[in-house]
Amino acid sequence: MKIIITGSLGNVAKPLTQQLVNEGHNVTVISSNEDRKQNIESLGAFPAIGSITDTDFLTKTFEGADAVFVMTPPAISENNIVDHTVHAGKNYAEALKKAHVKRAVMLSSVGAESPVENGPIKGLHQIEKLYHEVENTSFTFLRAGYFYTNFFNDIPLIQNAGIIGGNYPENIEVPLVHPNDIAKAAAEELVKEGNGNTIRYIVSDNRKASDFAKVLGAAIEKPELPWVEFSDEDSFSGMLQAGLPQDMAELYTEMGRGIRTGVVQKDFIDHGSPVTGNTKLEDFAKEFSSKF
Repeated sequence: MKIIITGSLGNVAKPLTQQLVNEGHNVTVISSNEDRKQNIESLGAFPAIGSITDTDFLTKTFEGADAVFVMTPPAISENNIVDHTVHAGKNYAEALKKAHVKRAVMLSSVGAESPVENGPIKGLHQIEKLYHEVENTSFTFLRAGYFYTNFFNDIPLIQNAGIIGGNYPENIEVPLVHPNDIAKAAAEELVKEGNGNTIRYIVSDNRKASDFAKVLGAAIEKPELPWVEFSDEDSFSGMLQAGLPQDMAELYTEMGRGIRTGVVQKDFIDHGSPVTGNTKLEDFAKEFSSKF
């Protein structure tokens, strides 16, 4: 099959490209970075260098494709992050229509069912709605859990303060996912014959926040590492101090609050809390330890 991958060679797109090439598919990877060209070719894929803000470029790249993997970057800009994310989704929708693509897989998120109280995920909620309006393209909305790789951002806090935490309590269960498990699920969906729009959850583990401290702490020889629940205000100011732009800090604080109130996990729980990924928290802890 001829398959187009967006997301350059990121955490999901790279293993997805490797898997599809190994399966014998003709794979094109879109990247805005000319320097990625050689890396993409070394994986056995074709590079398409251009911007996802350029609908003509996207349409031309999508033409003749059997399937497209569409993902929007987590933060295209420092300000108006949700609006810019939705605009990227609109560009994809227009290009899919113009290029008459029959099959697409969207990287979405647990929590995308809700239009509010889920931080950056609300952009994905709006994009899912946009894609429902694209006629003659069948979509799988791949709703992924909280990326394990986000825990790498907690390393400075652990090293400097000896704690890990967030603005939700330790007894809250959070759906987690490894990018490799997302790639595997996306590869399965891309080669399926489309039949309407479907939702698929991809979650590797569903664990309490207290387990984040316990399991990751044990892996870095800090077995007493505590999970600390921050107030929304402290969470927001801590992210600002860590160098995050204000809009992003506000969105992540809102997402933490949505985890605390259960808004983010609700749709996952309503669908039976399916855990189908292979990488458990204990498996990821080895990766975490090597980065620490």
